[in-house]
Amino acid sequence: MKPAWSFIFVLALGGALIALSCHSQPAAEPAPATSAPETFLGFDRNIFPGAPALPMLRKTFAFTGYWLNPPPGETANSWVGQRDALRSLGFGFLLLYRGPLERELKNATAAAQRGGQDAQTAAAAAKREGFPPKAIIFVDIEEGGRLSENYHAYLQAWAAQVRQAGYRAGAYSSGITVHEGGGATINTADDIRAHLGTQDFSYFICNDACPPAPGCVFPANPPKPSTGGIAYAAIWQFVRSPRTEFSAHCPPGYHTDGNCYAPGDTAHTWFLDVSTSGSPDPSHGR
Repeated sequence: MKPAWSFIFVLALGGALIALSCHSQPAAEPAPATSAPETFLGFDRNIFPGAPALPMLRKTFAFTGYWLNPPPGETANSWVGQRDALRSLGFGFLLLYRGPLERELKNATAAAQRGGQDAQTAAAAAKREGFPPKAIIFVDIEEGGRLSENYHAYLQAWAAQVRQAGYRAGAYSSGITVHEGGGATINTADDIRAHLGTQDFSYFICNDACPPAPGCVFPANPPKPSTGGIAYAAIWQFVRSPRTEFSAHCPPGYHTDGNCYAPGDTAHTWFLDVSTSGSPDPSHGR
């Protein structure tokens, strides 16, 4: 899968009063406990970065994408067998399954059959990799705008079969609104929701346009997923590598090669996409 604000953090320090007499002073009030973070950063990339990179990446990211089949453009899946290594370092998971392109779905009947088959394959892969029941599997939709009725038939069957297999369903899709002509606009996430309704289905949306995206940055307090323009989104991917036409005008942060790299990756070895979520384990895959 393959998109700045300035963040200012202010820390208030309570100054201690110095007693100028010999009389004992009351004990100081304990400092308030630091509140738990509300949002968490994650990364995803098509190629597993390798075990040596994981400790460095864990310093910045709470969760990682995890492919259950070969990612877009790949014929093999290098993520297979990596769950235990990632989990031992405290990573949460975002389970991904590459979906079809529109041209691969010839009619609604064939599309529904493909959706059911893909769901079974994804669930079987999740089980083999050790992911627990009820984990959320996101089908990756690489094309944006309004989907065809064939694709909606695919998604209906996908969602139903994933649930039947004991997991939960979701989709990665564009959250970027496009003009269709005649004053009409659409984004893929809204199009999916209009067909699926408000059933148990999770949305991982992409919008790398600045604004609302902050560009290739790694804030300690990441923006909420809804900031990406889709109020019901569970995860918002605000960086894609390489940068796209939507992120062409983002503030500095992307490398000169057009990719985004983690702060500790000074050699610029592992380009990645960056997301924010309200959970450190968005797929509940631990």
